[in-house]
Amino acid sequence: MSNKREKADVVIVGLGWAGSLMANELTMAGLNVVAIERGSWRDTSTDFPTTIDTDELRFVSRRAIMQPPAVETLTFRNTPVQRALPLREWNTYQFGWNVGGAGTHWNGMTWRFLPYDFQSYSMTVERYGKDKLLPGLQVQDWGVSYQDLEPFYDKFERYAGTSGKAGNIQGKIQTGGNPFEGPRQRDYPLPPLERTRMAEIFDQAAKGLGYHPFPVPAGNTSGAYTNPLGIKMAPCTYCGYCEFFGCGNWSKSSPQACILPALMQRKNFQVITESEVLHVNLSSDKKTATGVTYIDNEGKQWEQPADIVIIAAYQMDNVRLMLLSGIGKPYNHQTGEGVVGRNYAYQTISGASVFFKNEHLNPFIGAGALAQAIDDFNGDNFDHSQHDFIGGAVALVHSTNGRPIASGNLVPPGTPKWGREWKQAYQQNYQNANSVYCQGNSYPHRDVFLDLDPEYKDRHGRPLLRVTFDWNENDKRSAHFMADRSVELGKAMGAETVVRSEPTTRPFSPMDNLSSHTTGGAVMGDDPRTSALNRYLQSWDVHNTFVVGASAFANNGGYNPTGTVGALTLWAAEAIKTRYLKAPGPLVEA
Repeated sequence: MSNKREKADVVIVGLGWAGSLMANELTMAGLNVVAIERGSWRDTSTDFPTTIDTDELRFVSRRAIMQPPAVETLTFRNTPVQRALPLREWNTYQFGWNVGGAGTHWNGMTWRFLPYDFQSYSMTVERYGKDKLLPGLQVQDWGVSYQDLEPFYDKFERYAGTSGKAGNIQGKIQTGGNPFEGPRQRDYPLPPLERTRMAEIFDQAAKGLGYHPFPVPAGNTSGAYTNPLGIKMAPCTYCGYCEFFGCGNWSKSSPQACILPALMQRKNFQVITESEVLHVNLSSDKKTATGVTYIDNEGKQWEQPADIVIIAAYQMDNVRLMLLSGIGKPYNHQTGEGVVGRNYAYQTISGASVFFKNEHLNPFIGAGALAQAIDDFNGDNFDHSQHDFIGGAVALVHSTNGRPIASGNLVPPGTPKWGREWKQAYQQNYQNANSVYCQGNSYPHRDVFLDLDPEYKDRHGRPLLRVTFDWNENDKRSAHFMADRSVELGKAMGAETVVRSEPTTRPFSPMDNLSSHTTGGAVMGDDPRTSALNRYLQSWDVHNTFVVGASAFANNGGYNPTGTVGALTLWAAEAIKTRYLKAPGPLVEA
């Protein structure tokens, strides 16, 4: 029997970026909000002080601030006919394990998706016809446009203290920015990070090929900054310890640095840590949520009643909680019906390693989003008429870190894995190697989905989430095209050796840590037959339940997802404040 807490106006499951932003907006609107976080409390000054040992083995290799697989894992298979097996080690999937979620340990690349990304189906059909979509693809529009979300992208960038250079302000192309981006109302709150030698080499080569290089927008502050909540952030010191680490310098955009200091001072906000939500509680007719049931760190069950439930955990956890709670119809791969678990997407990765003869790249001077990119081949920024795929990728070179363990792998082909020759190659290439990294669009496919595993259960006796994923034909073709572009860029940069990378030529493995950007499974849209949520991220079936995070993406863009997660969360929060509270019920008629 569960213990029962006092009813709240809102209960939020998960306190990462999405949960923190939502809690901030709703508490400022006067609502009483309770957030429940599975991980522990993490504070900038006490958990990530600048005096902490930046230990690569502890934080990168052993993932000290990430969720242990022993606590919760998932099962994986490539095809629906295979038996899925549990993962015992995280590589691709990087679950947060604390207040702040994955926003604590991310690198900081803060992109806006392209206008095309939100309307890939309608724009593709309009320009090329339906036959352009390969068999099995389930491409669909999101139900919102870039224009809808632009004010909320801007608001998130102000909260986060994003550093960058605009490429399109109110329709006017800006020199030095990304000319392919959607129009924005104003520039970033901070200028770009300092350029590196690698960025200079890439810039010159890209311009020589007729492309349009620009600095990647960064959640790493290029200068001192005070955000709209009055929270002060310090300039980045380019230490290179962003990904997998918490930032003790108040320089990396994270809930700890940008939201929580203000949120925690409000009397109408509470957070319950080290407690796991087991399911959302529903009324007898299953049309309304009454709150959630969770288990605390002492093994006691509690009920948290609430008028509104916000599911804001990691993308996969959002989908699993919906399935465990009976919210929405589960996707059935055999019939193609159902929506929860449908349209899972990853990221299409390719590129090239580049080795120079005599450079001084100083890779130890870095920041999580210190990178230079071209967008000429992302989305539909180029004419696909003569190509047999849709989408593309951003291509970039990065100066994120020079950590010794990971850098030891960046040696030319044929180098031994250990011994004298490896040491010599490592010594030579530490200052002379980098890579062109392409992260591309990923479009959902009928044979790719999430569901509950019929065999494996967690420590509470609940089914694990099962992931069924492999590269589809569109992924393979676009990756091949981008690998060609990467080799072209590598040669133009004057690299002595260019090594092509095309991971899509082999079956996908979650142990290959190509990208951590997973999306979909509880997607938004205009049609309840193909989407779990309406355009305001409100469940079609349970009107007082909203699901925020990358789980809502109907497809993945050629970018990191966090900026879009932030914009969508603020968009949904605005709808709750200005529409739902005035007339609780469906905001869109099914």
